Amino acid sequence: MRVSIKLKFSVFLAALLILTVVVLSSLVLRGIERNQQSQIEGILSQQTRLVNLNVRQSYYTESVHLDQDVFLQRNGRRLAQELANSTGLPIALYDMKGQQVGSSISSGESAIVQDTLNYALQNKIAYHEQGDTLLYAAPLDGPDGQMGAVWMQYPVQSYHEFYTRILQLFTWAGITVVALSFILGYLFYNRFAVAITRLKKSADSIREGNYITESPLKRKDELGELGQGIYYMSTSIQQNITAMHVEQQKLQLAIEKLQELEQQQKQYIGNISHEFKTPLTSIKAYVELLDMYKDDPQLLDDATSNIGKETERLYEMVEKVLHLSALEKYDFENQAEDVEVSALLKDACGRMRGKAEKFALNMELDLQPAVIRSDRESLMHIFINMLDNAIKYNVPDGVIRVKNELRMQEHQAVIRIYNSGTPIPVEAREKIFEPFYTVNKDRARKTGGTGLGLSLVKQFVEKQGGTITLLAGDPEDGEGVTFQLMFPLADASLQVRNKSE
Repeated sequence: MRVSIKLKFSVFLAALLILTVVVLSSLVLRGIERNQQSQIEGILSQQTRLVNLNVRQSYYTESVHLDQDVFLQRNGRRLAQELANSTGLPIALYDMKGQQVGSSISSGESAIVQDTLNYALQNKIAYHEQGDTLLYAAPLDGPDGQMGAVWMQYPVQSYHEFYTRILQLFTWAGITVVALSFILGYLFYNRFAVAITRLKKSADSIREGNYITESPLKRKDELGELGQGIYYMSTSIQQNITAMHVEQQKLQLAIEKLQELEQQQKQYIGNISHEFKTPLTSIKAYVELLDMYKDDPQLLDDATSNIGKETERLYEMVEKVLHLSALEKYDFENQAEDVEVSALLKDACGRMRGKAEKFALNMELDLQPAVIRSDRESLMHIFINMLDNAIKYNVPDGVIRVKNELRMQEHQAVIRIYNSGTPIPVEAREKIFEPFYTVNKDRARKTGGTGLGLSLVKQFVEKQGGTITLLAGDPEDGEGVTFQLMFPLADASLQVRNKSE
């Protein structure tokens, strides 16, 4: 059975107040009772002293001194009446034998509790209540010691009535306070119950995935702090779940990428196997022919020449495969520095000019100063590979044009390397940078091409923060093949440009 928290708090408050009223009223009533007892004892003690004083005075005024017992027997009734008149209390006198010698108490009120009287005859004070009357017994002293006992009846009705009024006052005051406190406590705790209900609804909303956008409570107490904490918790959970979804999407993309890479790796291994098999097959064929025709000098010359070419092609292919794998596997630190592009291009063209002349190719340069921030060795590797590619896939008596320019607005250095060879078909332009892809397989074998040069160059260019693209042909006559490389300019290029202007 569910009990509301506001009812629990209200009942607890009422019980606490009841306990407080009971304890407080008990202490007050106990104090009143003790005060009344002390007051009555004081009054009766004083009355006892007056009785003893009057009895001794009466004894001394006698002309003939009698024995104390005889004195009481003769004067008991008179003394009892006189003492009753002077004290205003019903009084009875008793000798040491416990016999009444005088009394002002009416016959209906003269009942004596023998035990109480026995205490008084033993020189002790004793009393007890009987209804609204206090029966009081005390020793009666004479000139020669105790001569008997005095019995008095003291009305205590007024004390009882006062005690009863105080008890009723506490009772009604307690009932009123408890009732009011229960009602006020119920109303007061209702505010807390409403606040707790709002907090519970917010928690339920968060559990269902409906996150709160503000604190459910605007209070400057612990509940307000709890509401603020729930709001922060909701925000944190929402951010964490959002981040988890983002990471899940990234993980899904990574899985898809890994699957794609796995497929590419399989294709890559297949291509390597196929490309390696071609020169090895040629080498193996010449070895078998040499084994069959050992004395044929023409075959020996052809075998030596072709085995050398295939071996060189195989060596170059292995070297580029290893270099390409290293680039994909490791993130080498580039030794970035300010590199003057035109000087580096002249150096690369000078190195490749002999090979170009061997194939009767003309090399034309149109260079201007430009400084980029890059790794010098990587740039040289890029330029050498691009020039070697332009030589391999050119036509006899062809031309190679190397040109660069600055695009200050784009903060880029643009390098174009053109060769007058056969244009690359449109359908092959998107695959030209893939490993082992060649447009013309037969021509690639004749020239020693491996299909790895452009893929290697593309990775080098991207690691230097640049881009490489294949253009349709020469920007002027539209024939041949043009590769365009773009690199970010270094700050030094601005100074070189200002000096030239």
